[in-house]
Order: sequence, then C-alpha cells, then structure tokens
Amino acid sequence: MTWLDVIGWIGSALLVWSLLQSRLLRLRALNLVGCVVLIGFNAALGVWPMVGLNVVLAVINVWYLVRMLATRHDEKAYQVVEVRDDEILEYILRRHREDIAKFNPRFRWDAPADDRAAFLVVNGDEIVGVVLFRGGEDGIARVELDYVTQRYRDFTPGEFVYRRSQLFTDRGCRMVVSPPGMLAPYYDRLGFRREGESYVLDLAETTATGRA
Repeated sequence: MTWLDVIGWIGSALLVWSLLQSRLLRLRALNLVGCVVLIGFNAALGVWPMVGLNVVLAVINVWYLVRMLATRHDEKAYQVVEVRDDEILEYILRRHREDIAKFNPRFRWDAPADDRAAFLVVNGDEIVGVVLFRGGEDGIARVELDYVTQRYRDFTPGEFVYRRSQLFTDRGCRMVVSPPGMLAPYYDRLGFRREGESYVLDLAETTATGRA
C-alpha cells in the first residue's frame, strides 16, 4: 500500500465518520475535511470527475458551516416558546430522558408546580433546547434543567432564554442560579459567575448593561 492509498483511505474514513455524527456542526466540519483530503487524492490520480464531486460537496459544507456559525447567536434563528401543556413537556423529557441524565444527572421530574416555568428553544419547527426553572419568594430563579438536543450540542440555544431578563423579572426574580453539578456548562460565556457547583446571573446587572 502506497502513501497515496493511505491518504485515500483516510479521506474515505473521514466521510463515513462524519455521517455517524449526531452533532450538525461536527458532521459538516468532518465532512469538509474528508472532501478536501479526497480532492487531493483524486487530483493526484487524475480522477477529475471525483475531484469535481468533492469540490461541490466541500462548497456545500462550507456554505452550511458559515450559515451555522453566523446564526448560532442570532435571535432571528432561534425562538423561545413558553410551554403550558404538561403533556407536551413530559413527552419531550421522556423522549430525551437518557441523554438528559448524562448532562443533568441531578434532574428529577416531579408533579407540576405553580412556581415552575418551562420554555422550549426552537429553530424553525425543530425543538433544540429545554429550560425549566422555579421562581421562589426569595427572588431567585433556580434552573432545574437546561438541556440541548444532540444535533445542537455544539451550540448554546439556552442562552436565548437568559438573554430575555423579562422572563425572570416578570416573575419577581432578580437572580438566576444554574443547576448544580451540570456537565459541560456554558454559563461563563453569558455573564454568569461561578459559585460552588452552580453559576449565578444577577439580572439587575445584565439589564443595566443591556445584555439581556
């Protein structure tokens, strides 16, 4: 086997591996790398139809990657919808129960509560995230669940809930506390500060600075 054969196999393996990814951003990035490798491989062999095919696929991947990265923090691309139907919410939590447990190991769904607020983050007609929190009499919104579906795990759709301080302040909350022990948290990028196992966001500060 020559070094050129090795390059060809690597490019093919990257394409196959990319199709096994559940995360959209990672899928496109790996597919792009595989296409670039195969462009060089087929060009070296003079197989120009395959060069052309992979060039087209590479351009498509670049277009999707640019679009994803440009809209990952765009409120026009993501909408926050409050859920008042417990049956819909229970279905979503049940459907993603095992994945939720991996990143929110302390989350437990119990009976509906008057002080709980539930929000879905949607991209088009696809649900990409769920945020549940309780607003206490002490003015603290305690987040019970902040979950992102696998396809959007490379993004932070929950941020669109925290950007809208009125979702919390209208319920008398002046502070938001993230779930303790959450794996792979992203709150430090949203203005939260670390306190023990949780992150804390002061809503008065975010409103004053225009971040929410």
